[in-house]
Amino acid sequence: MSCTREVNLSASVLMFVVVASWDDVRRTALSLPETTEAVAWGNAHWRVKNKGFVWERPLHQSDHAALEALGEEAPEGPLLGVRVADLGVKEAMIADDPELFSTIPHFNGYPAILVRLEAIGVPELEELIVEAWLDRAPKRLAQQYLDARP
Repeated sequence: MSCTREVNLSASVLMFVVVASWDDVRRTALSLPETTEAVAWGNAHWRVKNKGFVWERPLHQSDHAALEALGEEAPEGPLLGVRVADLGVKEAMIADDPELFSTIPHFNGYPAILVRLEAIGVPELEELIVEAWLDRAPKRLAQQYLDARP
């Protein structure tokens, strides 16, 4: 079930945004061709042709300790790991919206980000998951998917 969060756009405008949930992640990921869901280490992950593209990624004690050693705060709330195209995309996304996107030392040198589910709207989540899927899917399957879209 999706939740809402309050966004104060100005002193006179108040808007409620539907934020994403694990149900939205599951629905979106499984709507993509040849996607499978499995559980590893107690957390769900979604794959296309045995290549992971999104996964539940709670922070472990070692993640908290590593962030603390760097003087960084750990992101709060449910976290989704998302594969991105390359390290440049990763750095750009984190720089663009550090309240939404982050990383941990465990991901150093790896093209993946953490996404705070409580901070992302459903349409943005869907776009992010599709982009991750397109990056990991075999080229022919990705092209078939793109060709079939309206």
